[in-house]
Order: sequence, then structure tokens, then C-alpha cells
Amino acid sequence: MAEPFVWLNGALCPASHARISPDDRGFTLGDGIFETLRAAGGAPRHAALHLARLRAGAAALGLGPPPDDARLHAAIAALLSANTLRDATLRITLTRGAGPRGLLPPPTPGATLLITATPFAAAAPQVSAIICQSTRRNEFSPLSRIKSLNYLDSVIARREADARGAEDAILLNTRGDAAEASAANLFVLRGASWATPPVADGALPGISRARLLARNLAHEARIAPDELFSAACVCLGNSLSLRMLTRLEGREIATNPAAAAALRAVLESPES
Repeated sequence: MAEPFVWLNGALCPASHARISPDDRGFTLGDGIFETLRAAGGAPRHAALHLARLRAGAAALGLGPPPDDARLHAAIAALLSANTLRDATLRITLTRGAGPRGLLPPPTPGATLLITATPFAAAAPQVSAIICQSTRRNEFSPLSRIKSLNYLDSVIARREADARGAEDAILLNTRGDAAEASAANLFVLRGASWATPPVADGALPGISRARLLARNLAHEARIAPDELFSAACVCLGNSLSLRMLTRLEGREIATNPAAAAALRAVLESPES
């Protein structure tokens, strides 16, 4: 099997040749952001929304701005071509770059930009979950609104889920309301519309979430954990998949495969 290529700091290189400084603050401090997006038919889906969120996150953290959209599109196209991939999962990682010991960033940091591409693997349409007990989503932290490299709360939650025989975990916020899953937004069917927790409740402003809100197919609403057991249907969604929750805390919950399939069809459409 041919060695994969990555895009690192402006150039393609074999993955085994990629080198990042041991002083890179993304590695030592989690000082950076990332975007995960799907490529289908050789082109990234909803790239404008992802790149806009990347820029917003960089601005919020005071990172050096990433290259302009045209250069990023060219980098993604070159990477997909080099790896002979048409359907892929792309990840763009932007860090503050190398710096000396200490928390305060250097006055003139040099950002690190890494883009990787792997074959797209569709997730199973159904998923089981627990309500996480080992950590909570801090809705007061600016990081709850940024796709930062600090993902340890999600790692803790996913490890708890695995230990308890489930595939994912629902994280509550500090008030005890449902915020999101470990790597997906939460959607709860209320009547003919889907409710999703507000960003103010700790939900990451996800791209799929934003698209559904823009089309009035979802609305923001506070969601108590008890509602997850009584709802007509619950889904976990991100830019790579929409999965219907079938078991929560070891209990079967109500499902609506037709409603979930309709929502999935909207999200999988490149035009919507």
C-alpha cells in the first residue's frame, strides 16, 4: 500500500517525512484548533463554513491567520490527488507553532498548518450512549465555542462510555442540562422539528447544526437529560455522520428511523 501524503506548512510530503517541532505549542499545550470535514467526489463539502469557523477560532485565540481560502482549497485538492482519494475525511490542524517554555505565547509565533486525508468510512446509522458522570461541559469557557485541540473532556467521556459498554457519551453542562455528545451535536425530535442545545448551554457551534438551523429544520432549546429518555427520537450529528440513538444508559429508547433518515438526507446533500 502506498504511503500517504500530508500537507505540512505549504508543501506535500510523505507522512513518514513530516516533522513538527518538539516545542510546538499544539503538542505541548494544546494551543491550536482543527476542522474535520468530508470530501466527496474529490471535493470538500461545505468548505466555506468550515474555513470560516477555522478563521473565527484562530481569531478568538489570537493565532496567526491561516492561508486564504483559495490556497487552502488548492492544498486540499493537491492532497486528495496525491493520495488518490475522492471520498475522504479531511482534518485541518492549525497551531500557534513552536515557542519557549511558559504559557505566554511568543511575540512573533510561526503557525504550524497540517492537513491530512484518510479514506472516508461511513459510521453505523445507530449508536448507544451513556450520560457522562466523569466530566461536564463548561458552558462558561470560551473553548466550548471553539474547535480547539483541547479534547480531553471528550476523551474522558468516551473512555467512560467504553467502560460502561456504550459507544458514545452525552455530556451535561454545569447546570445539569444536556449539551452535546463527545464529538457530535445533539438533536431531539419535538413534534415536526428538531431541538438542539444552544451554544450558551455548551454546545459546539457545529457545521451540520448550523445548516439545520439556517433551514429552520432545527431550533435551539434547553434539553433536560430526562427528555432524552422520553423523546420521539434522538440523533447525534456532525460533519461526517448522523447517528440515531437507540440505547441510553442501557435502556432502549424511542426511535423514528424515517425522521432520522430524512434529516440524514438533508445533511448528506452537498447543496443544502
